[in-house]
Amino acid sequence: MKAVVRDVMSSLPISVRETASFKEIAATLRECRVSAFPVLDADGKVTGVVSEADLLVKEAVLGEPGGIGRFLADLVHHATQAKARGITAADLMTSPAVTISPDDTVEHAAWLMFTRKVKRLPVVNPDGRLAGIISRTDILVVFDRGDAEIRADIMSQVIAGRSEPSWYSVIVEDGVVTLEGTPDTAHIGHDLVRRIWHVQGVVAVLDRLDYPVAPVPSAPGPYF
Repeated sequence: MKAVVRDVMSSLPISVRETASFKEIAATLRECRVSAFPVLDADGKVTGVVSEADLLVKEAVLGEPGGIGRFLADLVHHATQAKARGITAADLMTSPAVTISPDDTVEHAAWLMFTRKVKRLPVVNPDGRLAGIISRTDILVVFDRGDAEIRADIMSQVIAGRSEPSWYSVIVEDGVVTLEGTPDTAHIGHDLVRRIWHVQGVVAVLDRLDYPVAPVPSAPGPYF
């Protein structure tokens, strides 16, 4: 069974309100030893995420000698300048936040983090309120599964029902699956390998299948 976000998320995430001041945000980031957290509106709904990078904009831009001169203003985007002058979480945050549902799969969370280049995702309920937070470290928990558990899933959820399990040898060591045997068709063999890659906890799949060779059609005879 695939793990979902609620299985691995932190259920008591640190957050701030949109009205939180710059100094309050900086102090919370430092004290809690985190690099970012969700920003909530008055109803407790997630409206954005504020990070160390958002706060560093002020020092990087406004901290330059002479302030934002004409040359620097040409180089810095207007949105960055506005963020540099921000004084509350609402001013500083990145919005809209990239969020995920508690019932989404851990794989989907990993895909979002990879494609959106973020380190964590606020987890929101259907009403938009904060339910937790999931980080890259949380996602790596799926690789803690034991080899025997992974093998059992492969046999019962991948091979059974698609082919005859007794035709295959499945060995799992440190999450690396070695698959041997002879499938009915090459299509079935490739499908099994693809599905095994998606079993949670699998690190790699070594395809050692003996694929059947498709018969070569005979050439048509001479016509008279």
